[in-house]
Order: sequence, then C-alpha cells, then structure tokens
Amino acid sequence: MPANLIFRTATLADLPAIIALLADDALGREREVLADPPDARYIAAFDAICADTNQRLVVAELDGQVVGTLQLSFVPGLSHTGAWRGQIESVRIAAQLRGAGAGQQMLEWAVAQCRERGCTVVQLTTDKSRADAHRFYEKLGFVPSHLGFKRKL
Repeated sequence: MPANLIFRTATLADLPAIIALLADDALGREREVLADPPDARYIAAFDAICADTNQRLVVAELDGQVVGTLQLSFVPGLSHTGAWRGQIESVRIAAQLRGAGAGQQMLEWAVAQCRERGCTVVQLTTDKSRADAHRFYEKLGFVPSHLGFKRKL
C-alpha cells in the first residue's frame, strides 16, 4: 500500500488528470471527452461542485502526481430521523495502482470524511458490469442492499 498517498480537494489544475482517470476504462472511454483544454462542460461542473458546500471533489496524490479521484456529496434527508448520507461517486484509481491498496486507502479516507460530517450512512453506486469494483466495495464493508434505477435525460 502506498504510504505517502495524500488526499486533498481538487483544484482546476487537476481537472485534466481527473478527466483522464474517468476515461481510463471501457465505460469511461464511451462517455468522457479528452481535450486540451478540457471541454467547457467539465469546467462548469467543477465550478458548481466548488460552489456547493455539500460537495467535495477529491484527488489522491502520490509523489506529486494525481493517481486517484472521487466525489463526495453530503446529502441531508428526512428519513432515518433526519439523517445525513455520504454519497461517494466517480471513484477512480490509476491503473498501475489497482490492487496495491491505494483504492482501499482512498475509500477509508472518504468514509472517515463522511463520519466527520455527521453522516450515518455512506452509499455509492457502481455500474452493474463492474464485477471487480463490486468485489472491492464488498471487501470494504459495503452491502448491495438496494436496487438503483436511473433514467437518462
């Protein structure tokens, strides 16, 4: 496990590396746009995330290089007696670090951030086709307890 992994809030300068991580698999290649400079839609989304105190775009850095990313959303709700939920999305680790413990370290850090914000549950979604990711999340204590539905607009 990389001992010197640093987790921090992403900056605009990190955006190209984040987009590259999001595009680095079969699903990502179909939906992401690699361009220099980044597509304006990414910049608009980045600005919206930064402006929302319940959102946090995070990078994992190793030896000065961005090697991972995820987005944390803190979601208030009325159910479960007004419980807050931590939502983890867009989890990616650089291919060369997969299986080395970096992803586990990043997810454990994210769960700790949710705990610090007073969340009583942490949830995430992953594409049904990502069998390796399912095993990874289950190993970390996540339970596939719900069936999710999405509708493209």
